[in-house]
Amino acid sequence: MSPFDATAAPAAGPLWKRLLRRSWSWLDTWQRKQPYLHTGPPRIDWLRALPFWALHLCVVALPFVGFSWFALAMAIALYVVRMFAITGFYHRYFSHRAFRTSRPVQFLFAFLGNCALQRGPLWWAAHHRDHHRDSDGELDPHSPKQGGFLWSHFGWWTAPHNVPTRVDNIRDFASYRELRLLDRFDLLAPVTLGALIYGLGELLSAYAPSLGTNGLQLFVYALVSTIVLFHATFTINSLAHVWGKRRFETSDTSRNNLWLALLTLGEGWHNNHHHHAHSARQGFYWWEIDLTFYGLKFLEFLGLVSDLRPVPQRVYTQTRDARRPRS
Repeated sequence: MSPFDATAAPAAGPLWKRLLRRSWSWLDTWQRKQPYLHTGPPRIDWLRALPFWALHLCVVALPFVGFSWFALAMAIALYVVRMFAITGFYHRYFSHRAFRTSRPVQFLFAFLGNCALQRGPLWWAAHHRDHHRDSDGELDPHSPKQGGFLWSHFGWWTAPHNVPTRVDNIRDFASYRELRLLDRFDLLAPVTLGALIYGLGELLSAYAPSLGTNGLQLFVYALVSTIVLFHATFTINSLAHVWGKRRFETSDTSRNNLWLALLTLGEGWHNNHHHHAHSARQGFYWWEIDLTFYGLKFLEFLGLVSDLRPVPQRVYTQTRDARRPRS
């Protein structure tokens, strides 16, 4: 069945087999058979959304696991590292090919991005390419103009038709077996990270008790970091299309927003990005803080990435022309 079909036949067989098949599809995401493109009103799969909402309960657990400066520092570090993996690699590399890197570095940051619980790199990039192909149009996976604020922020992420990876839209990276593995079993990386964090906490509890931490505390703080990271990332889908200033008259409602740029390491310069999507830099001017770009420049200095695409001179010319008074 083509991913462009508007309907999909329901799975047949006994109830227990259907439940088993659906449970397995949560582990093996490439087993999902729902159509990719969707006609009609947006629909949320509330059953699939349950784990997402359950993660928010970790905030309630914070008073019971106690506080330590080590746990807080780890949560902040996890936020920054995984946000950079999402913005620098899931977005600017896999989605827009804004620079080049080696296969090992490509896999490393795909793994770190996968640890953010935002699904696999192929899934993420394929959907984002569709966002740019028809931004704020009917085929945009997460437009607030089409589905409203809540839909663009998280509802689209749980919709059945948005779950499958559209491999035909990301064939340039789908040829890598390791990326297909990460994408297909997208819970492997975050589960591995969670186990390592819990184990680290237990080791520190036994051998460095002065830090005042343990496995459960670090695990809960890591979950809180993940939830904050999720909502920060998807403010670009929602808030960056309704709140901010427009330097360029793009065909969509994208906006530039300093506060969102600080929160997301530079992604808040969204109107800039929609005007010229293939630049490794989204803050086009020195005063537009773009921490992801600074990080990529550092990786370039280390020899880990290369050929960062610049902002073309014509973009700056267009900006000056737009500011020039009309006679």
